[in-house]
Amino acid sequence: MSALTMTGEFGVDKTADSATTSKPVATVVAEPAKEKKMEKTATLPAGVPLGDKLTAFLRAALPPVLGLLVLIGIWHVATHKGGSIPGPAQVWDAAVALFSDPFYRNGPNDQGIGWNVLSSLQRVAIGFGFAAVVGIPLGFILGRSAFLSAMVNPIISLLRPVSPLAWLPIGLLVFKKADPAATYTIFICSIWPMIMNTAQGVQRVPQDYLNVARVLALSEWKVVTKILFPAVLPYMLTGIRLSIGTAWLVIVAAEMLTGGVGIGFWVWDEWNNLKVEHIIIAIFVIGIVGLILEQALILLAKKLTKEAS
Repeated sequence: MSALTMTGEFGVDKTADSATTSKPVATVVAEPAKEKKMEKTATLPAGVPLGDKLTAFLRAALPPVLGLLVLIGIWHVATHKGGSIPGPAQVWDAAVALFSDPFYRNGPNDQGIGWNVLSSLQRVAIGFGFAAVVGIPLGFILGRSAFLSAMVNPIISLLRPVSPLAWLPIGLLVFKKADPAATYTIFICSIWPMIMNTAQGVQRVPQDYLNVARVLALSEWKVVTKILFPAVLPYMLTGIRLSIGTAWLVIVAAEMLTGGVGIGFWVWDEWNNLKVEHIIIAIFVIGIVGLILEQALILLAKKLTKEAS
């Protein structure tokens, strides 16, 4: 109490003195800060040398480039004497002509490779989206309920090993059209990794977290959104990445059987036209698109995981 009284007295009686001494104090405080700033600026590195940047870039880029060159070299050696498989030069010439106009339309069954790729991606997006809407919540439910998990696990174990193409006739029988049947096939093959990985992530959440939620009397919605979702996110994203890769693999085979517009149908149509160069080009296109999808999901997973942490 006396300390407070003395402080008040000093504040009343020494107003003029404090006002006159505030400027020197500010100067004394500012000068060390300025010196520290100057010292920090002086000790900062001027930047990474250009040679080190080039060395790092070459170390990252050289191995995949060498791998592609080895692949092309083996391909050239295997086909330089002729045969049914065209060589790299023939495929390159065909690719230049093909990608000079990838979005042409000459009728419903004669469209550029760009339209075929977009059509396949659209089917994958629809089927994959439905699988995510159903599979992720179902994974949370199975992870939270041991009874439901024990009841559904035998069904998943029975249906998961079935080839996705075995579901295609069922889709054709039910939907009577090729497009929804292919989308249905994508849905079936995409849903299992999402369910299993999400449920596994929920089951691996530390019990202490759930005990704290029970003590705080949190609702089930808050338990899912505030506790389970951040912890399960890495498992869920892994399931999504596996599902998108499987979906892109399956759509090519499904389109070969159903026809219409799509990269799978385009490959089969080029085989009927005996254009092997275009088939090889399609193989590279399918691989590149699949790689882009996988890398995009990996980057998304890293970003979301970092934000959740």
